[in-house]
Amino acid sequence: MFVSVFAGEPAVARENNCLTAAKACNLNDTCKKYRSAYISPCTSRVSTAEICNKRKCHKALRQFFDKVPPKHSYGMLFCSCPVSDQTACSERRRQTIVPVCSYEEKQMPNCLELQASCRTNYICRSRLADFFVNCMSEPRSLSGCLKENYADCLLAYSGLIGTVMTPNYLRSPKISVSPYCDCTNSGNNKDDCDKFTEFFTENTCLRNAIQAFGNGTDIGMWPPISPVQTTTSITTPYQRNRERIPNNIDNHINADSSLYHFCGNLQAQKLHSNATVDVCSVSSLSII
Repeated sequence: MFVSVFAGEPAVARENNCLTAAKACNLNDTCKKYRSAYISPCTSRVSTAEICNKRKCHKALRQFFDKVPPKHSYGMLFCSCPVSDQTACSERRRQTIVPVCSYEEKQMPNCLELQASCRTNYICRSRLADFFVNCMSEPRSLSGCLKENYADCLLAYSGLIGTVMTPNYLRSPKISVSPYCDCTNSGNNKDDCDKFTEFFTENTCLRNAIQAFGNGTDIGMWPPISPVQTTTSITTPYQRNRERIPNNIDNHINADSSLYHFCGNLQAQKLHSNATVDVCSVSSLSII
């Protein structure tokens, strides 16, 4: 079962798991409650000019992924689709977060400007740093992840939903995600912008994690594995089901200067402690 995952092929299901996951959510009181809580603000028009209240939509989405058990929230977000129903099923998965409100903007922003906006908010800043740390790809790793931990990567990705850096699936035959932005008008920073977007769109670690979940691989069964030895030192993510508020312990990502500097001073909580990591210069992210 792992062959197709690690080869980077799309996850294949025999049935529409996305539809099944949506039905299962409706049968679970917690999932149904928090799903209804975000569907309402994300689909209610505010005025003729505003299709929704994005702030309330984002807050409700964060609560959904913080409060609902992964069995149900991940089941809807990372479900796999049958070959016979790829288009409709993939679109259902893409619509999970009500992208017309939570994801899309009237005008496509520049990705570096969006990242700068994210850095002004402590929740977005912390969760973006967590995503960079826990979904970093590593070509020498069997899983495709530097940290050899799909659960941490999926947790970090879902943590971005409900922030200005909310990512979503692209309409593509392969699993590919991106924030709602592009690199138009990047000027001399075009290379940095491209590398930023590629960390989402071409992220082998994230893609493999999504496919493993969609294929029915129990990510909880992965034993702890020592990360591949590299020159980058990292720590672990924030704790699930808690508001991830950064504190000030000075653990740093050591980075060479050969790549880009777009993270600024970011922080990400550990999964099993209250410690944090200050991402002062993320300039050596491995993007595959």
